[in-house]
Amino acid sequence: MTTEWSVGVMLGVSGGYWRGCALQAGVRLKIFSVLGSGPKDAFAVAHAIGSEVRATGLLLDALAAMHLLVKTDGSYKNSEFAGKFLDAGLPGYMGHIILHHHHILDGWAQLDAAVMTGAKVVRRSYGADIERESFLLGMFNLAMGIAPRLVAQFDLTGRKRLLDLGGGPGTYAIHFCLLNPDLTAVILDRPTTEPFARKTVARFQLAERIGFIGGDFNTDPISGGPYDVAWLSHILHSNSPEECQECIDKTVAALVPGGLILIHDFILDDSKDGPEFAALFSLNMLVGTDGGRSYSRAEIFAMLEQAGVRDVSHRKCSTPNDSSVIVGVKR
Repeated sequence: MTTEWSVGVMLGVSGGYWRGCALQAGVRLKIFSVLGSGPKDAFAVAHAIGSEVRATGLLLDALAAMHLLVKTDGSYKNSEFAGKFLDAGLPGYMGHIILHHHHILDGWAQLDAAVMTGAKVVRRSYGADIERESFLLGMFNLAMGIAPRLVAQFDLTGRKRLLDLGGGPGTYAIHFCLLNPDLTAVILDRPTTEPFARKTVARFQLAERIGFIGGDFNTDPISGGPYDVAWLSHILHSNSPEECQECIDKTVAALVPGGLILIHDFILDDSKDGPEFAALFSLNMLVGTDGGRSYSRAEIFAMLEQAGVRDVSHRKCSTPNDSSVIVGVKR
């Protein structure tokens, strides 16, 4: 989509964080969850969350103006959308990814410094465990909406073992196994991720088919192979080009001849000036990582070909954030 710039559009973009911060505050303060039990006035909400009444009313009015809350005779209730996706007591809750956005906001506020130095910035910490939980569960919630449609686009007939590299809570391993009854999978990720992965895998009654190996694929060997399929979802963008090449080399080495490698990421056009989300995501990696960025189709093709992969192709997948998949076969 091409933006038709005007002064109004420009000011809306520049001040867009106001709306984001209001939403994030509502989630962080659990306002939508408090209202899940029914309408309340500002005093009752403030009492429930331990906040100041006047300030709470200002936030409630802003959320009502954004149509996330409905205000009637001084009382507030969740909108239909907020009630479905922002109440932590309901299965559709998407608040974890909202909290992740809140946790990285301080880094984005220092983007100019990152551009000046070329290095990630020091941002405010909310605690490693809190940040890890919001990131992993946020990724799980997002992937749950995408994974069923995405995995259905790949024919894994006859393939028995899948590696979900850096798979976090295992969302894609789960959906590949649900779709392919003869498939088993291994999630390889940092040991701190294992409790989340075990819990989500157990929710789908797949504990006997999906295992977990703790390790850092940037420094450790890729063990547990050989594999028939390797799935790398949102792995490359956290790493430098050299780290990406090493990761792909190790992954391909862990595949059987004829094994399939699938790279799912925010993939840039070869000119690197689009899609917009992928280009902006490079800035997210600039402020938060030592060398990560989004990579172009041509760059990933070259990495795969250097690793001994043939029949490389790019599949557009119509996901909400313009992610796509590059596919190849080990020689």
